[in-house]
Order: sequence, then structure tokens, then C-alpha cells
Amino acid sequence: MSDEDITLTAGDAEVTVRPGNGGRIGGLRIGGAELLRQGERYGCFPMVPWCGRIRDGRFLDGATVRQMPLNSPPHAIHGTARDGAWRTARTAAHEAVITYDLVDPWPYRGRVTQVVTLAEDSLTLTMSVEAYDDSFPAQIGWHPWFNRNVDGADVRLDFTPAWQEERGADHLPTGNRTEPAPGPWDDCFGMPGGVDVTLTWPGRLELKVASREEWVVVYDEQAEAVCVEPQTGPPNGLNTLPRLVTPLEPLEATTTWTWRRL
Repeated sequence: MSDEDITLTAGDAEVTVRPGNGGRIGGLRIGGAELLRQGERYGCFPMVPWCGRIRDGRFLDGATVRQMPLNSPPHAIHGTARDGAWRTARTAAHEAVITYDLVDPWPYRGRVTQVVTLAEDSLTLTMSVEAYDDSFPAQIGWHPWFNRNVDGADVRLDFTPAWQEERGADHLPTGNRTEPAPGPWDDCFGMPGGVDVTLTWPGRLELKVASREEWVVVYDEQAEAVCVEPQTGPPNGLNTLPRLVTPLEPLEATTTWTWRRL
């Protein structure tokens, strides 16, 4: 099927899925108010087959060193699938299923599937990575750019992580865990009970980002938007905390955003 944009609606919620632009969610409108920053690079894109930065673009697969393009020198960032065209597998009134075949520069054959499900008060994103032949390390995550200001209200972030990954000068975790510090952030946090972050636009809307995964990167150093990124491991995780995808065992993750009017 094609890679044309898909629009799903439920109640006064509307989501745009853009398979042809990296499989991203291009927009999420609640009662006509757009929650995601607009633009080719923004919305909410899938981070796969890795999340955040890989140090020097290199990771180990057994004794083999794999080199990824340095698209954020000196590192490689946010995977390869956001740069490709996904294909639509099927659509229904409230759901879309899109797929992406892993290709160069990723050195392993496999497929990514993303299911987008919209309800009147929630959006659920489920992603899986399957290996065709050889097993390989991978990560799954999402990188939403939420508008800082919605209908004149600036967002407030609330979350209670168990720890913060100490960030080195190279923007990668050092391996030390520290007490969570006040923002601004471009940092990874641990939430062992699952990701649970609330964004509140006072007097307008409350939106909760949840996931069974225990890692979340929060980025709020930009004037226009804030990012809350649930993922299956920390930045540089292909080296420090790899999750193995095998032909028999895919890697799967889900995030659900739930909202209510204030």
C-alpha cells in the first residue's frame, strides 16, 4: 500500500500519521488545538533501531564493530527509520498499521511495525522490531515534540524519577546514577515502575505519557517545544544495555498518551 498521510479521528481528537516522512505522527489535535510542533523534522517520530546517541556511531555485535553514519557528529543519533519511507499495511476508523524494512546503513535484515490506535481520550503507539536472519541488538523509542504553548498556556512537566543518568560533556550517560536535578534538561531518567510523565497546559489540558518501559529522556531546552521520550534503554544503549532481537523473539514496546480537559 502507499505511504500517503493517514488521518484518524475519535470524538474531537484527530491524529495524522505520516508513513512517507519517517513513520512519524505529524499532528495530534484535541478540540482543534494542535499539541505537536509542526514541521518536517517534528511531530513525533519513532526512534529505531536505536534511541538517542551512539558514541562515535559505533557499537559492538559480539566482536564485530558496526559503524553508523555520524548524523549528529561526533555521534549517530535516533536510529535510521525516521529517515525512510514507511508503508501502510492497513487502516481502520481508529487504527493504522505501518511498516518499515530495515535497510542500509543498518547492517541487519528486519522489519519494524508500528500500530497507531486513537480513542477519544488516548493515543496508543506500539512498535515491534523483528529479525529476518541474524540476531541483532536494538532499541525502540518515541520522540514527540510537544508544543510548549497551547492556546496561550505554557506547559508544566511533572514526573518523579528514581534516578537521573549523569550526562557527560559528550551528552552521553557516564554510567553513574544521580539524584534527579532541576531542569532545564536534555537528560535520561530511570522510572522502574514504568514511564509516567504528566504535561499540563494550565486551564487547557492535561496529558499523561505512560509506558511499561523504565527509561525516559526529557528535553526542554527549546523555546518552542518540550520532548518526553519513552524508550527501551538509555542513550548509547546498544553498547551499554543492548536488547537482543532474534528471529524467534522480536522487541516490542508501547506508549500511551491519555488526556483530559481542564
